Amino acid sequence: MDRIRIVGGNKLNGTIPISGAKNAALPLMIAALLTDETLILDNVPRLADVAQVQRILGNHGLDIMSAGKRPGDHEYQGQTLHISAKNIIDTTAPYELVSTMRASFWVIAPLLARMHEAKVSLPGGCAIGTRPVDLLIMALEKLGAELTIDGGYVIAKAPGGLTGAEIDFPKVTVSGTHVALMAATLAKGTTVITNAACEPEIVDVADCLNKMGADITGAGTPTITIKGVARLHGARHTVLPDRIETGTYAMAVAMTGGDVQLSGARPELLQAALDVLVEAGATVTPNNEGIRITRNGAGIKAVDVATAPFPGFPTDLQAQLMALMTTAKGASHITETIFENRFMHVQELARFGARIHLDGETATIDGIGKLRGAPVMATDLRASVSLVIAGLVAEGETMVNRIYHLDRGFERLEEKLSACGAQIERISG
Repeated sequence: MDRIRIVGGNKLNGTIPISGAKNAALPLMIAALLTDETLILDNVPRLADVAQVQRILGNHGLDIMSAGKRPGDHEYQGQTLHISAKNIIDTTAPYELVSTMRASFWVIAPLLARMHEAKVSLPGGCAIGTRPVDLLIMALEKLGAELTIDGGYVIAKAPGGLTGAEIDFPKVTVSGTHVALMAATLAKGTTVITNAACEPEIVDVADCLNKMGADITGAGTPTITIKGVARLHGARHTVLPDRIETGTYAMAVAMTGGDVQLSGARPELLQAALDVLVEAGATVTPNNEGIRITRNGAGIKAVDVATAPFPGFPTDLQAQLMALMTTAKGASHITETIFENRFMHVQELARFGARIHLDGETATIDGIGKLRGAPVMATDLRASVSLVIAGLVAEGETMVNRIYHLDRGFERLEEKLSACGAQIERISG
């Protein structure tokens, strides 16, 4: 199994190209099920999760072609996928394909909207109620679907097609908003989603669906209106840049010091996180190429942050901020309000010598002068990269194990960091 070896102490200087957003690419690929024409997606990142969605779509009978390099392409440019769902030959998404990734459950929406039936495994053996698969099911039932759960599968039927409805989410859910949005595009009549998620990835998916002939207004606000259409057609769409990758590298620069241009990044996608970085002592300068992050000389200041749905501070950057705060002057506090059990990285950061105390959903981090390199283990996608950030400044050698989590969400992480002066390498086997 691959590992990443880091020798800490180097500042980061140079340019890091920001890849396409994983959290937009996955639902955009799934949206291809809604039309029998070809959907072309540009700037799709090369990630394990993207490859898994390709396998899932292939199982439904979709043809997916990845275009080769073109003159002038640079090495980190995302791939172009041509996805054709001309003939959907299977409306079942089996457990062995869905179990590894929660987002794969979303195929239930376009299958139900276009084929009027779907049989999709519950993701990862997920019990209804723990994470909001229950809200996804509620949204589909509001649109007129008949759903039963049998043997770990959700069996959905809508013999006469879906019908527009009012869907009021009791809490903000990105997954629920994606599912309701896709399902409603082909429903008869008008659907109004209230308390919708406002994340930029929702806007990106809605923009693409509108290019395909959907009639969606209000994406990016808490109220989205979808007027159903009879059919969707093919389109071409470029995936927006990854705000979580942007924030991760920005925190790595704040941690190590240096001067890095994050090319292709869009500041409006993560303003709350950039504001926190400025408060912590980094200099953030948006420019025509993206965002420039610098920290020269000044120490890291302690900050207090609570995660929140967009436009608040993203839960997906919480672990990275915690790594940054381990060497801050004074005590900082991070409150996780979105997901339970999202502090698994704390015990691994402690292996570097970090002083972190947990009290319910709040972590108190007492900054220390220096971290020490250590062997550590990645526990989940976002937590993994917090260990890399800590390793970049830790004295001596850090070995990050179980890095398959990193490959799910960060494209060529070690290559991008080493190009800016980090001493980091992947060790295979």
